[in-house]
Amino acid sequence: MFQLIVISNPVMLPGEAAIIQQLFEEGLEIFHLRKPDADEQAMRNLLDGIPTVYHNRIAMHGFFHLMSTYDLHRWHFREEHRQGATAESLLQLKEKGYTLSTSVHDIETVQNLSSCFSYTFFSPVFDSISKQQYRGVAGDDFYLTPEQKTVPVIALGGIGAGNIKKVAEMNFDGAAVLGSIWNEPEKAVERWVALEKSFQNMFN
Repeated sequence: MFQLIVISNPVMLPGEAAIIQQLFEEGLEIFHLRKPDADEQAMRNLLDGIPTVYHNRIAMHGFFHLMSTYDLHRWHFREEHRQGATAESLLQLKEKGYTLSTSVHDIETVQNLSSCFSYTFFSPVFDSISKQQYRGVAGDDFYLTPEQKTVPVIALGGIGAGNIKKVAEMNFDGAAVLGSIWNEPEKAVERWVALEKSFQNMFN
């Protein structure tokens, strides 16, 4: 099943909790909350503004000590954290009911990932929208073979409604979007609806 994921804008935005709620109401199933420069109170305020019924759809990229308070069960490992984690610690988190994910930037790393991860981001696939200096690594003939995937691989980088079909043709298991949603925050929900429509049209 091809999965669509939205990653948060890295900075706090006015009215962001309401926008995130609308994304969930429009069918978003997984939202990655990544705010590298936010303080704890700002993160608490944001989570407080999102209805608890949607908390099980939120993956945290930090502030993991808040997960039990807000009944959050999705834990994202940045590359440096994954490299420092033991197989035993990953297994313990999985056995406690956490859904684990991570990020990689090359195929060799994908092939060596622990099966404790439910999926991994692979980036940048296309030229990044949010980070101008990030150039895509996937050429026109790029294709992920089943043998290269120890866990489902989610494409990230430069993805929007116009190229979502290409991502599926490359045999990715899903797509994560950031810049195409948040470059104009007031249009975030509209952009999400357009992306989801393009996704649905792939199967019609």
